[in-house]
Amino acid sequence: MTSMLLRGRTLTFRRRPVSMDDTQAYLYETDGALLLRDGLIVASGPYDAVRAQAPDDVVEIDHRPHLILPGFIDTHVHFPQMQVIGSYAANLLEWLNTYTFPEECRFVETAHAARIAVHFFDEMIRHGTTTAVAYCSVHKASADAFFTEAMKRDMRMIAGKVMMDRNAPQGLLDTPQVGYDETRAVIAEWHGKGRNHVAITPRFAITSTPEQMSAAQTLAAEFPDLHIQTHLSENRDEIDYTLSLYPNAADYTDVYANYGLMGPKSLFGHAIHLSERERDVMSETGSVAVHCPTSNLFLGSGLFPLKELARREKPVRISVASDIGGGSSYSMLRTMDEAYKIQQLLGERLNPFESYYYLTRGNAEALFLSDRIGTLEPGTDADLIVLDMAATPAMALKAEVVASLSDELFLLQTMGDDRAVVETYVAGRAAKTTLG
Repeated sequence: MTSMLLRGRTLTFRRRPVSMDDTQAYLYETDGALLLRDGLIVASGPYDAVRAQAPDDVVEIDHRPHLILPGFIDTHVHFPQMQVIGSYAANLLEWLNTYTFPEECRFVETAHAARIAVHFFDEMIRHGTTTAVAYCSVHKASADAFFTEAMKRDMRMIAGKVMMDRNAPQGLLDTPQVGYDETRAVIAEWHGKGRNHVAITPRFAITSTPEQMSAAQTLAAEFPDLHIQTHLSENRDEIDYTLSLYPNAADYTDVYANYGLMGPKSLFGHAIHLSERERDVMSETGSVAVHCPTSNLFLGSGLFPLKELARREKPVRISVASDIGGGSSYSMLRTMDEAYKIQQLLGERLNPFESYYYLTRGNAEALFLSDRIGTLEPGTDADLIVLDMAATPAMALKAEVVASLSDELFLLQTMGDDRAVVETYVAGRAAKTTLG
């Protein structure tokens, strides 16, 4: 494969910044370059040093004055909910029953699932998201469609067939045995094929009987290296309903703990209303609280205490996500803009460097994939984005007075969207400019 040299300002994180002045947490090159070959980053650093390592016939693309970063990572998104976005409802449970469940019933049809998969991956690329952790529907056909499209795009994706056997329309129900068997089939057919990862996916405790939770526990024991994803403490009515279904549980978190579903690769969407006991359990098990700010605001679910969880004596691991279609934007820039506002309402500060850490390396670390994605380090996947802080007339006007990298990052976060993404590279190939 022909080598490619990308030139521009480059930014990558070494760790989570502890303050605005923590310059050791990231590496920023004002004239940087990345040498790409066979889908990987071969070299990164100052332009002159990287250019010297490149072959004479290298294809050079000059993205100056734009900023090159690792591709964004979205750790909680619902693939079947693309046509649910912007649906008017009072709260989570009303929204699920009125819009979401009827829409997901359509994914029994292979043709429909395949059509939506094309649109889903187009939007990921358009918005600069190169890896996502996705819920499919209860139908195996939806997972097959998702992973088939991921293979075509050569994208590193994590997804799972949802398991749910109660409290939903008949067209969305499996059984404990079917959920187990079809998840095993999806694992056998797709996990490790291309860049695909399969996640064990009980939707949430409300839609799974104790028998199905036991089936998920069996899968987790049989496949201990797989991710597990579900929902936790998004809405107070949801919490009350869950505890009525599991009366012997100490709290909502205890439901999942009792079935062995907590651990370092367990992703719990939302986790807003956690008691101190639940926070301790999350910390002790290494489980991840997935912050979904646009969804939490749209559905009125609550304000996620990101800073409070991160600075506890027993800190909770955190990632960030769009949560389409409860979330109202595919853009991870818009996601972090809302995350910033939530912290403001809680009397906290979320600085721009922290935001971009979460969007890249932070989310990669939450997934145990920082050896592959989320950084610009040599040897990692060449999943990259190029950002333009002057992408719209309003942004360009503001950009005239931007005087620092932090100002630029904050401008992109507060005013940017898919228009600010000049290019998205997937495994070293320019993907956005080739969209139909």
